[in-house]
Amino acid sequence: MPLTAETRAHYARRTALALLDIGAVELAGARPFILSSGVASPVYINVRKVISYPAIRDMLMSFATDVIDHEIGRDSIDAIAGAETAGIPFAAWIATLTGLPMQYVRKRAQGFGPGAQIEGVSYPGQRVLLVEDLTTDGASKIRFCEALRQAGTEVRDVLMLFQYDIFTETRSALADHGLRLHTLANWRDILAAAADTTHFPQADLDRIESFLQAPLEWSAAHGGSRRLIF
Repeated sequence: MPLTAETRAHYARRTALALLDIGAVELAGARPFILSSGVASPVYINVRKVISYPAIRDMLMSFATDVIDHEIGRDSIDAIAGAETAGIPFAAWIATLTGLPMQYVRKRAQGFGPGAQIEGVSYPGQRVLLVEDLTTDGASKIRFCEALRQAGTEVRDVLMLFQYDIFTETRSALADHGLRLHTLANWRDILAAAADTTHFPQADLDRIESFLQAPLEWSAAHGGSRRLIF
């Protein structure tokens, strides 16, 4: 049975507040951040900071496991795969909580053969859930899943702690590759939580909002990419 809208909203707000509290939301100075997609941004989410906060880590892993149980189905997964490198610790903790085997997928092959990007035990037909810290446009997640599929495993779902959710192309691109995206929070959740706290002054929130409203246009105007490449 899927999680209720109220439960999902609770998870999103708690996740957003946690990321704000640990300083994972970082504002750029005069020069914008350039994301892995090539997009320029006035703000960056460093989800990897979660690994240094055990209580927050445990809370978010509990949320993630609940999402797995209610939206994916633990009995439909044979292994948890972490994406190199940020997804590896989160995959390990989720594997511990679910009792499932773990593996990780490299960005580049080490050696030869269809499984050269996979570390750990994998086999043809194995049903794998990909875990990562965040996704901006989804392109790297597609590449990781394709590497898993080349090794003969089956991948239908990807689980992120955070999704930018500002590019309309992301979900359609993932769907075109037979992938469903599950996430704990997105940028709208961050802004809603920040508006109720004192983490950022209104001027900074307005700056972030201007980027979120038209990210590719903002990027092009600040030296970044003007389009996404999948």
